[in-house]
Amino acid sequence: MTSVDKPTTTASDQQRQDSGDVKAVTEAALFEAFGGVRGLIETVVPGLLFVTIYTVNKNLHAAAIAALAVSLLLVAVRLVLKDTPKHAFSGVFGVAFGVVFAMMTGNAKDFYLPGMMYTLGLALAYIITAIAGVPLIGLILGPVFKENLSWRTRNPGRKKAYTKASWAWGLILLAKSAILFPLYWWADTTELGWVLIALKIPPFLLAVYLTWVFLAKAPPPIDVFAEMEAQDKAEKEREAAARQGEA
Repeated sequence: MTSVDKPTTTASDQQRQDSGDVKAVTEAALFEAFGGVRGLIETVVPGLLFVTIYTVNKNLHAAAIAALAVSLLLVAVRLVLKDTPKHAFSGVFGVAFGVVFAMMTGNAKDFYLPGMMYTLGLALAYIITAIAGVPLIGLILGPVFKENLSWRTRNPGRKKAYTKASWAWGLILLAKSAILFPLYWWADTTELGWVLIALKIPPFLLAVYLTWVFLAKAPPPIDVFAEMEAQDKAEKEREAAARQGEA
């Protein structure tokens, strides 16, 4: 094959490749930050088990104990597999708070109340931090992308994407809360439980998808860890050169 026949990489080809790399990295980072498929399962299963048992026998204690037991089992599986247990642990705490609330009041609907309050608080946190110019999604994903807070002052396009994503998360969770809280007062336990289960995954996937869209179109992150390593290497080289000059 002659040099004329050899395929060449054009600027547009390189741009498409870079864009694909950014999208792949963004997708991987989102999966890491939010737990991926297993994280979704760990979020849904305890509540699903609670509402199923309560729907069948109306036994609050049995439903609560079963939900807590399966949460602990999910943590144990993570530990046995030596996988990151943070998402399973967060599920245990959420279920434990729900069990305590429900047991204290004797009202099975209160099993869902801590999670609902958390969702509302998180929605407000996303919106408030976006307004304040320190979008929460950037604080969450910055370390995952190894950019920390560099996006705040050095990467305005990325800050804009994080702000849009935080607004998306906040409004989606706020809409979810607007559906659940009236049901908490008006619906019975099983109706509230099944609606809550139905609203577990779709809003989350929508928020993750919008985050992926915003970040995939944003400038690539600045790897501050690589910068620090380069600075350390350059400093060591200067010190070595200085010692050689003195010798």
